[in-house]
Amino acid sequence: MLTVWEDRYKTETIALWNKEAVKDGYKEMDETSFSRVFLDNAYFDRECAFVWLEEGSVVGFACGCAGDDLPLGDVAGYITCIVLESRHASEVRYAALLGALEQRFAELGKRQADVLFFNPMQLPWYIPDTDRHEHNNAPGVPIGSALHGFLLQQGYAERATQCAMYLKLGGFYVPGSILVKEELAEAQGYTVELLNPAKHRGVSGMLEALGNPLWQREIGRSFEDGTPVVIAALNGEAVGFAGPVVRQPNGRGYFAGIGVRSEHEGHGLGSSLFFRLCEAFQSIGTDYMSLYTGSNNPAIRIYEKAGFRTVKTFAIMRKELTA
Repeated sequence: MLTVWEDRYKTETIALWNKEAVKDGYKEMDETSFSRVFLDNAYFDRECAFVWLEEGSVVGFACGCAGDDLPLGDVAGYITCIVLESRHASEVRYAALLGALEQRFAELGKRQADVLFFNPMQLPWYIPDTDRHEHNNAPGVPIGSALHGFLLQQGYAERATQCAMYLKLGGFYVPGSILVKEELAEAQGYTVELLNPAKHRGVSGMLEALGNPLWQREIGRSFEDGTPVVIAALNGEAVGFAGPVVRQPNGRGYFAGIGVRSEHEGHGLGSSLFFRLCEAFQSIGTDYMSLYTGSNNPAIRIYEKAGFRTVKTFAIMRKELTA
């Protein structure tokens, strides 16, 4: 039978995750990490988490979340996961778990169900063909997974493809072509280097102009606490950034993003920022970098030129909910 979440199901649900979700590359969980991702998350809703029971045992788990303060949160609920034990992975059970999530979204006044990177319940996964290197969140549903196929059958539309990209930093170097671009930009007054508060100004204005709340929060905080950030500047005035430069405990280079003010595009600053970011990570002993980007994003060419390769693809999906 299908029932809403109770904490007594936690141990069995973790065991289910570690048996089935890992088949799609997701990282194993223990009680601490499961609670961090789901139960202790500010957006966890017991009425939006379900288990499927067979003879009293957990063989299925589904979880979603919603929040008016989230991106698209006024209209969308987010599907985080649907996991079924392989022996019980029937369309009937998938449909029941999915239907329960959709019904909860509708009860909360949402008009659509989404699978996308705005979901605050972040699911870490292992990068294929590496020494258990991991990325901190999944930007959609893995293409080719059972859930991906089922959502397509249930009328979910693929709105975009996110490419997860990876680079092991050991042999990274800044190529001559980037050095040439930097020389040309420097002749026009541009520099790309680590942020120096005594040298650079206008960081807040640059972040406001870029209009990304995540960047404003993270890069603004980095500027305040001295965390390294790579800055593009015109005569000392910040016009772009890449960073922050943070090595995570697992050896991964974490960064929030890269941005250049539109009126300063066309000078190779985006490429230079990214290559200097990789160099900065390498200098602090970072083992690898991973990121995701839209398959149609022109920036993918910059990443590929730096040596990144696509290691996994995820689908951004949506279904309009009927009233």
